[in-house]
Amino acid sequence: MKWQVAVLLALATSLPGGAARAEEASSTALSLHGFLLAETAARTTGQRPPGGDGGDFVLAEERLRLELTGGAGGAQLLVKGEAAHDAIGKEVAVDLREAYVAHAIGPADLRLGRLIVTWGVGDLFFINDVFPKDWESFFSGRPLEYLKVGVDGVQVRFSTPVVDAELLAIPFFTPDTLPSASRFSSFFPYAGVPGQREELPPARFSNTELAARLYRHVAGFDVSLYASRGYWRMPSIRLDDPVAPSTATRFYPELSTYGASLQRNLLAGTLSVEAGYYDSRSDRRGTDPTIPNSQWRFLAGYQRELRPDFTAGLQVYGELMSSYGAYRSSLPPGAPLQDELRGVISLRLTRLLDYQAWRLSLFVAYSPTDEDYFVQPEVAYKVTDALSVRAGANVLGGRHDWTFFGQFARNDDVFLAGRLDF
Repeated sequence: MKWQVAVLLALATSLPGGAARAEEASSTALSLHGFLLAETAARTTGQRPPGGDGGDFVLAEERLRLELTGGAGGAQLLVKGEAAHDAIGKEVAVDLREAYVAHAIGPADLRLGRLIVTWGVGDLFFINDVFPKDWESFFSGRPLEYLKVGVDGVQVRFSTPVVDAELLAIPFFTPDTLPSASRFSSFFPYAGVPGQREELPPARFSNTELAARLYRHVAGFDVSLYASRGYWRMPSIRLDDPVAPSTATRFYPELSTYGASLQRNLLAGTLSVEAGYYDSRSDRRGTDPTIPNSQWRFLAGYQRELRPDFTAGLQVYGELMSSYGAYRSSLPPGAPLQDELRGVISLRLTRLLDYQAWRLSLFVAYSPTDEDYFVQPEVAYKVTDALSVRAGANVLGGRHDWTFFGQFARNDDVFLAGRLDF
């Protein structure tokens, strides 16, 4: 990770006045802190994935985070690096989670490097947040921050009296991280195909992903408008021969999105509304069964503190498929049939106790259309200002083995973690 830090420092010194600011930062403004995280997650179903390497365990690791921050004048530096020891795979991995240099020039703020970006108002259901997610970390019980994955690119923020704007250019495509076959059992109809390939969009200027957000406060509402041009982050599958396939290729079709979100205080709580249109540019007619159809996505949520230190949040989420008739006609015989409308209802309860030293939470999601569910209870305790522990479970199931939650029905687990900050 030393070379990334060196590059970022060099970039900081190349900005106007950067050398002087970097020298000042190194002597007065740089700070280093982090944490040590140890976590394990064990299966409760007794069912292991074929050929899995974890036995009864989904996760067993120790993770060291170092975070370097600094700034002087209009320049800032942030580097978050981690080293993780995987006791199951018996390997050590180094990850640069976030690293960028930032510089303010008048009303504009420029960031260059690895960025973690969060857009939208949904709770674990994402519409205009089109940036990559790590679903293996989420279903393993890692802290929620590990659901987000950094992207390498350029971010510019503008502030004006009329509207604020955020623009991103991402030249290197990053897909979602799906639960691996070595740790999780999931639905994959082509697992028996001998040749397994993956095709990522080539790193060309023409393939650079672009995203924009306009936002401002209007009549008591926080209003945002979104647009993006890139690719689906969940892979599609293409076979070389539909009758006797020898190769299954995972690829990422072209996608554009357009959407909006609203949020405001209402009746001592917070109302959130979000919607978006997913334009599947690679198959706008919906006649290719290997590519997702265009769709509308929408959600509405309300969160309120019912009593001191006890908060409840209710959310309704939906996906409406376009060109549904063409989709049905294009399906091969025996293929799973998705409903035209997918709906999910979710509830989050959070209780703080003993001067907020204890945190009890419960997240429940149920889809009446897919007939599947996800439940995640969690208990966290702050032993000291530096030491905390947490325990919880991931429970999934459903009527079908090919729906989003239902495919992980054999992967229920309980997890236990301890964290020491320094």
